[in-house]
Amino acid sequence: MPKKEFLATPLSGLGQRLDVFLSERISELTRSQIQKLIEAKRVRVNGVVSKSNHRLKEGERVEIEYELPEPEWIQPEDIPLDMVYSDNAILVVDKPSGMVVHPGAGNRTHTLVNALLFHFPDIEGVGPEERAGIVHRLDKETSGLMVIARNGNAYSQLQRQFKRREVEKLYLGLVWGKMPEKKGEFKWAIGRHVKHGERISVSTKKPKDALTQYSVQKEYEEFALLEIRPLTGRTHQIRVHLATSGHPLVGDTRYGRRKTKIRVPRLFLHASELSFMHPETEQRIEFSSPMPKDLKDFLDKL
Repeated sequence: MPKKEFLATPLSGLGQRLDVFLSERISELTRSQIQKLIEAKRVRVNGVVSKSNHRLKEGERVEIEYELPEPEWIQPEDIPLDMVYSDNAILVVDKPSGMVVHPGAGNRTHTLVNALLFHFPDIEGVGPEERAGIVHRLDKETSGLMVIARNGNAYSQLQRQFKRREVEKLYLGLVWGKMPEKKGEFKWAIGRHVKHGERISVSTKKPKDALTQYSVQKEYEEFALLEIRPLTGRTHQIRVHLATSGHPLVGDTRYGRRKTKIRVPRLFLHASELSFMHPETEQRIEFSSPMPKDLKDFLDKL
């Protein structure tokens, strides 16, 4: 049974919730799994059983004992895919809003991976079991282009490109209000919120650099349509940067306005362009996706 120890220091974990502290350090366990281990008294702070909401103090030593859960088989599902491109090395799909990219805790079916395993069973074993072929992600509410790896070489090559920030991505997003400049960028470092670990924020004790560029494409009475380029790939980066700027994305109930008088179909964010080096030909290839009908219809009514 694996056993790990961690030490809370001023630069690592001080003031953090116990469950958040451990979830950031043990990638193979989800936060809910860690909470269950804490409830089962398998986690001790300075040798004493504690609670998930315990705030760590400097010098406290955290011990955890756990067994890795048996991996669950991912069921292939006959879910239609909007295919943009396909060859022996990669796939490019246009993910709809509302589809989760890969299975996770409490969400084992109806994901993009379930669909990919049905239509392209050769991706099984390419990368981690629950993320077969997946080299990057889009939020559930976000629609648009994703590249999928079909073999191990493509998987490692694409991962390397994302890590080196060589993949170019362009999003279309509608925000509240009018931007102060026609073009600009946000450089706020972001990370897990100091108190609410499930949220990403500029208020964090573990900041990671994040850079987002934007340009205004069209202005409406209450909104502005932007082209958005995330030059880094942090979780929820675009949403957090725009919300922090005072111009949250329309339809973003997590980081933006939760209640509005205007009926919004969903989060107004679409991954419209994607460019990268083909992992086998080493030629740069580009793909584009038009604005989905639900978002276009919303704009037409403004």
